[in-house]
Amino acid sequence: MEHFIVSARKYRPQTFKDVVGQQAITNTLLNAIENNHLAQALLFTGPRGVGKTSCARILAKTINQEGHENPDEDFAFNIFELDAASNNSVDDIRNLIDQVRIPPQVGTYKVYIIDEVHMLSQAAFNAFLKTLEEPPKHAIFILATTEKHKIIPTILSRCQIFDFKRITVTDAKNHLMQVAEQEGITADEDALQIIAQKADGAMRDALSIFDRVVSFSGKNLTRQAVTENLNVLDYETYFKTTDLILQNNIPQLLLEFNEILAQGFDGHHFIAGLASHFRDLLVCKNQATINLLEVGEQTKAKYLEQSQKSPHPFLIKGIELANDCDLKYKTSRNQRLLVELCLMQLASVLTKDGEKKNDQPYIIPPSYFKEKGIQPVKISTELKEKATQNIPEDVTSAENPEKSVPSNPVVDHKKEESPSQLSNSQQTVTIPPTATESKPAIRNRQGRTSGLSLNSIRKKKEHEEKKVDTIVDPKNLPSDTFTEAEMQAGWEEYGKMQDKKGERIIGSMFAMNIPTLTDGKIHLELPNQSMKVDMESALPGLFQFLYKKLNNYSVALDITVNEEASKKYAFTPQDKYEKLREKNPLIDKLRSDFDLDI
Repeated sequence: MEHFIVSARKYRPQTFKDVVGQQAITNTLLNAIENNHLAQALLFTGPRGVGKTSCARILAKTINQEGHENPDEDFAFNIFELDAASNNSVDDIRNLIDQVRIPPQVGTYKVYIIDEVHMLSQAAFNAFLKTLEEPPKHAIFILATTEKHKIIPTILSRCQIFDFKRITVTDAKNHLMQVAEQEGITADEDALQIIAQKADGAMRDALSIFDRVVSFSGKNLTRQAVTENLNVLDYETYFKTTDLILQNNIPQLLLEFNEILAQGFDGHHFIAGLASHFRDLLVCKNQATINLLEVGEQTKAKYLEQSQKSPHPFLIKGIELANDCDLKYKTSRNQRLLVELCLMQLASVLTKDGEKKNDQPYIIPPSYFKEKGIQPVKISTELKEKATQNIPEDVTSAENPEKSVPSNPVVDHKKEESPSQLSNSQQTVTIPPTATESKPAIRNRQGRTSGLSLNSIRKKKEHEEKKVDTIVDPKNLPSDTFTEAEMQAGWEEYGKMQDKKGERIIGSMFAMNIPTLTDGKIHLELPNQSMKVDMESALPGLFQFLYKKLNNYSVALDITVNEEASKKYAFTPQDKYEKLREKNPLIDKLRSDFDLDI
């Protein structure tokens, strides 16, 4: 059997032009070589499989080929690769330093590539510092790592740092198409698109997945074969699910999810993919953002078609619900029910006619009037004023039944007479029930009356006059004199008000601590500091009450704390019993009948 070379090694870049998706870095390195502006310590950092080691090898080969007769010579003896994961001790670095002193026999530079440099120990880093800062003229160090944050700052400050980015899906797909063409493999564009997305920005991973799928499907690479081999949900699944959601077809939607689970897919992966699908549909809504959709042309046409059927508010709400389900999935005990509930909520966002549901509840929904053909009529402000001015006296009398009843009503119980046989003095105006029921007197919760009748206008005017009378002039505040009894009565009344509101502690505090009045100032003595803090929190409401109660806006309160006063609140069981017996003498008979102890 012929030896097989994996695509990641077979199609490894040999020149800077072959490097995929890192044009900014490769151009910088080429210009540095041409202008003789290359640093002696370089740090290549970035995700796995993006070309760090490949660029280091290409750079080492390029700088030694300059001016040499044989450009195909690889100068392998001038390139030293050190795996820092297995050679991370101080002794390994010392051996490297000893080799650096020897100049190259052929070529211009000795290049030392240290891969996974973040694995070096602290002592090894410190031993490497001096050589890295002042290397010999013939030595160039290229450090490569995927975790730059683990390298000590003193090493970073001595290196020229190049940050390699993730390879885009489009660049990875185009490179896979070139590889497939060279290998004589016919591949669908959507199939390569799925492989590129699965690789997550790593070209080496994309080539490894490509080899695996080719081994499964042979020379013909289809989208169905890729999705089946990689165990990923393709676009068609999400297109079908979204159609069922838009149709509000909950039973079929649950059956579709059950089929997805039966195929071995994870519910978490499904709901996360559905959120991404809604995002892609939202991106297609605007022509300016359609370039953010990283799919093939055939799939893009399907996205555009479904995005036209999906309202913008539905997509926003769908992303929110799917993302919330994604966050709760790992902590949920019934994960299947969580996803099913999310799907039912998504299907309930829209009604069957595609309109957004209104969250506001209606006693009679607007759709009822639409079915009856009733159109809403807007009443202007001028029309309302005109209707108010032209209200007949009959309606005013109807709103005030006292005025419509005659002073001496005549009622004949023996004989009923028709309205035409009644005398003018006994006739009353009859108002149809629909009129009285459809236009009741409107009153709000604060007791204010409506302005749609003469009676309500009069009451509103009386309310405004009464309101003006109660306004206090801030420049001339009243300060009537009051007695200690009046002050204490107001104090106890406010305490009872607080007790009725549910503030039991404040109410009992007002009942147990009665202040005194000296020289027009209220004095209150409390047994401890905590009661003083509670009392001070209730002072704003107390002062507002006493100002109006005593008609004196200069009321002041002086609070003192007397620890000795706390003793008077220590009641013995006998004292409590005596107090209860004063309130209800029958408790003594209860004690004697049942021979109870205190």
